[in-house]
Amino acid sequence: MFDHVKFGVSDYAASKAFFLKARTVVSEGLPTYGVELSPKGKASLCLYQTEEKPAHLHLAFTAENRQQVEAFYRAALEAGGKDNGAPGLRPNYHANYYAAFVIGPDGHNIEVVCHEAEA
Repeated sequence: MFDHVKFGVSDYAASKAFFLKARTVVSEGLPTYGVELSPKGKASLCLYQTEEKPAHLHLAFTAENRQQVEAFYRAALEAGGKDNGAPGLRPNYHANYYAAFVIGPDGHNIEVVCHEAEA
């Protein structure tokens, strides 16, 4: 679990649109300050405009259920993300590890995972 993660993006508008499909804005300043995104006041993700090319990150968000994993995956692809693993069980991690993976606008590997058994 993380409290927040902040990283630079080369196209602030495209990245903000991409991540808004899964998170809501908590606060926002100029693009060089960035935007803080969070679901219901939990752990947050902060993006800011930079010319520096960041290293690719793997960010994993928690989902409350498998339907949220599937909804995120669809929304991320609609927002321009690239498939990196469709929603499904990943039993190599554990029996209930249900996740989906997409590559975001800057090549970051974005995962959404539910650790709960199917309801």
